[in-house]
Amino acid sequence: MSSKFSYSEPHICQCLTRLSTLRSDDVVTITSNRQKTGKQFADEVLCLARGLLQLGVATGDVVAISAFNSDMYMEWLLAIAFVGGIVAPLNYRWSFEEARLAMLVVRPVMLVTDESCHCWYSNFQKDDIPSLRWHVSLNSPSSDFMKMWNVLTTEMLKKNSVSSLPLNYCWAHEGAVIICFTSGTTGRPKGVTLSHAALIIQSLSKIAIVGYGEDDVYLHTAPLCHIGGLSSAMTMLMVGGCHVLIPKFEPKSALEAIERHKVTSFITVPAIMAGFVRQKETWKGMETVNKILNGGGGLSIELIKDATLFFPRAKLLSAYGMTETCSSLTFTTIYDPTMKTYSQHHQTVANIKYTSVHQPQGVCVGKTAPHVELKIFVDGSSPVGRILTRGPHLMLRYWGEIPAKAAHSSNESWFDTGDVGSIDEYGNVWLIGRAKGQIKSGGENIYPEEVEGILLQHPGIVGTVIVGVPDANLTEMVVACVQLREHWHWSHGSFEHLPKNKVPVLSGAILRRYCREKNLTGFKIPKVFILWTGTFPATTTGKIKRDQVRREVISHLQSLHSSL
Repeated sequence: MSSKFSYSEPHICQCLTRLSTLRSDDVVTITSNRQKTGKQFADEVLCLARGLLQLGVATGDVVAISAFNSDMYMEWLLAIAFVGGIVAPLNYRWSFEEARLAMLVVRPVMLVTDESCHCWYSNFQKDDIPSLRWHVSLNSPSSDFMKMWNVLTTEMLKKNSVSSLPLNYCWAHEGAVIICFTSGTTGRPKGVTLSHAALIIQSLSKIAIVGYGEDDVYLHTAPLCHIGGLSSAMTMLMVGGCHVLIPKFEPKSALEAIERHKVTSFITVPAIMAGFVRQKETWKGMETVNKILNGGGGLSIELIKDATLFFPRAKLLSAYGMTETCSSLTFTTIYDPTMKTYSQHHQTVANIKYTSVHQPQGVCVGKTAPHVELKIFVDGSSPVGRILTRGPHLMLRYWGEIPAKAAHSSNESWFDTGDVGSIDEYGNVWLIGRAKGQIKSGGENIYPEEVEGILLQHPGIVGTVIVGVPDANLTEMVVACVQLREHWHWSHGSFEHLPKNKVPVLSGAILRRYCREKNLTGFKIPKVFILWTGTFPATTTGKIKRDQVRREVISHLQSLHSSL
């Protein structure tokens, strides 16, 4: 797709017209004490785009960027796209080696950074990334740093741009615009190539389902290098809402921003919501927040309850998706304050009825977005199978994959999400777990999340992780690591030897019986229960690191065996 491509085609910079006209005099970005109106923001994007063209950035060139969230980061995203470039956001939390490997894959002509990753340069060798022609600092670093690395700055590019240079936005081949790296939960991160169309369609679905509008004041809690942060940023750019940008999420600074700027919406993951909740002793909640979209894993019942107390007027939704599908495939409303009468709203949280999302058949992740086609590929008579999808929301392919050999390069093919689940008669999607995370025990497939869903219904269990450990007879044995609710106690004895006092007690025998009462099939019931006294290891987005839990369980069982 060249610069002569039809202008009837989607382009993420089409949002600039709305910003520069309808939102011309309204503040659309707030970064610290710096504010920009819609016209100022759009003009800055065009000025930077001219600077990139004058420098020599061409259609199809890849530009890597790694920085904290800011208005200038968003300007760079749009300016690169405007000239037909492809943006490759890198995670500023990465080590230099991780960043180097990613850049060797996408071969950028330019690297844009801020102070968050200037330390990378201490490891740079001249020919580390042969494709790099320019180094640019998002802001203005020290003069010594600039001289050492011949670094340009954003202001230099804008200052030297020629305003008379003809300017029409362009497209890279196939409409590619973003290379968004996966989180790497299934191995080394891959570069997911996303199109203008996928980003715009995703934005339209969020506008329709979540209800974003031009009156929203949106707080960026997620980094712009992640698909959740990127897709939500694009949504707010399309509707012309106001962006409040903090460098990175910290509960205290985020709450201060909410209060100061009267924030109405933000996205969250379980770890972010937990960070907010930990501040509840010093913060009484905010009445301006009216919509919260959760992703990156389901919220526990406890977090849902705390969230509705913390943000009493907020509609709480949750989405299921992945980088390869340009974010959300399905949406569900967990809590809607408008569905309650005034008296019900002031009842104690224990009496509030929440949408039940944790069930024996998995976790309900809601119904598909309007643009999404989804089906379950079953093998046999079971309604449970692999979740497949197709449509314009899908990635073009992984960067570097040969188009002719790409397994899912056409929307006529079904893309295998790698997840396992089912769809009920009402169209609700139920997520069981990852196909790659299944446990093979006695010739049967066991999905950890299904067993976890059962155990989490027990009043004494606050957290659990199911893993499979090597077993000579079964191939893998199912082991449950459990965290007890406060005031509950663990016993290693049988039913007959449990204490007779009124202290609530749990044991492996009690939980096995509970699983049977909940009609969990016998081979799925854990053979061993381990009391987990600490927190489960998790990623920065709150996803449990099952492999690490599994290694610790194996080590624990081996130490027990050797001591016998």
